Amino acid sequence: MIPKFKKMDWPIVFILAVFMILSILLVHSGIAAWPSFKGADKRMLYYYILGFAVFFGVAIVDYRVLFKYYLYILGFGLALLVLVIFIGGTVNGAQGWLKVPVIGLSLQPAELFKLILIITLTSLLVRKYNARLLFWRNVVPLTLATMIPFGLVMIQNDMGNALSYLVILLGLLWVGNLKYSHALILLVVMAATIIVGIKSYVTFHDQIEAAVKGTSREHWLQRIDPWLMPEKASKDAAYHTRNAKLAIASGGLMGKGYMKGDSVQNARVPYTYSDSIFVVVGEEFGFIGASVLLLLYFILIHRMILISLETRDRRGPFLIVGIVAMFLYQIFENIGMFIGLMPLTGITLPFISYGGTSLLINMMSMGIVMSVKLHGKDTEPEELPS
Repeated sequence: MIPKFKKMDWPIVFILAVFMILSILLVHSGIAAWPSFKGADKRMLYYYILGFAVFFGVAIVDYRVLFKYYLYILGFGLALLVLVIFIGGTVNGAQGWLKVPVIGLSLQPAELFKLILIITLTSLLVRKYNARLLFWRNVVPLTLATMIPFGLVMIQNDMGNALSYLVILLGLLWVGNLKYSHALILLVVMAATIIVGIKSYVTFHDQIEAAVKGTSREHWLQRIDPWLMPEKASKDAAYHTRNAKLAIASGGLMGKGYMKGDSVQNARVPYTYSDSIFVVVGEEFGFIGASVLLLLYFILIHRMILISLETRDRRGPFLIVGIVAMFLYQIFENIGMFIGLMPLTGITLPFISYGGTSLLINMMSMGIVMSVKLHGKDTEPEELPS
């Protein structure tokens, strides 16, 4: 076991430790104006201690064992997605939380299923070896396997996590030897769907608003309108994104200083300890602070890609690419929604936002990456499905 630990990618461990320090400091600043969340910074420390235990525990286990039991893992994940529809708790309009009785932690199955989806799609893709993916025999089944959990999560009103499944699928299809013609078809279909969807939303906005009024989907308008049709957005709907932009812009180059942000410390921006934590970075540490955070993400992802290039086992790179796609989507969506690039969704900033489920799953994902680093160069014969 000790020789394995010596082969760990210690720069990744160092970056995760830096994320821990940054997260606790930023959460501490973010909760200053929210007395009901007093102690969240201390809880984040406990989550990180547990997270590092999960990280090292997963790292020392050979990741290839996941592929032997992926059907059971998939069945477990789907069961949780179905179960949460009936008994799940609702947070910010999304019915997607299960209470874990033993440890008192709220589990979000949609978050967990991102990792399960990566394992499942990787298990299916390695069957193809180096052959080109066939559209009807491979691409369509993989897409259907993704659309089932996508639909279940959309039923829960969790559009942010549902969209992450599509990003993971696209990332794995691309490295899975997808034909260029099929990739072009997918890109054209995606572009056409986005354009038609936006055009239809703008054209039939009043009808859509009337149709969803009083339903569980009504909060979607409050998230999409400020991004797509700010002139139609109500004052309450635009409050979050407008104040977030103003706070980030007011930070300037150097920021206003730790715990000195006017908007953050006067509770003008909601959820500054969780989904809106990037606003704390932008206002209190400015452009330079935000750039340093993005640089840390870049180094982390770069190290992950290097590990994928060094492994001999075909399954390791697929796993890592899926995890990279998951992180890139979360980073882009979380930051983009506060600078006007993306609609507002309930997506956390990886390793920084307050949240036990999100952090533990992210640390588990990094544990799998480290397991690829430790075991991916082994010369043992691969046990691929027939």
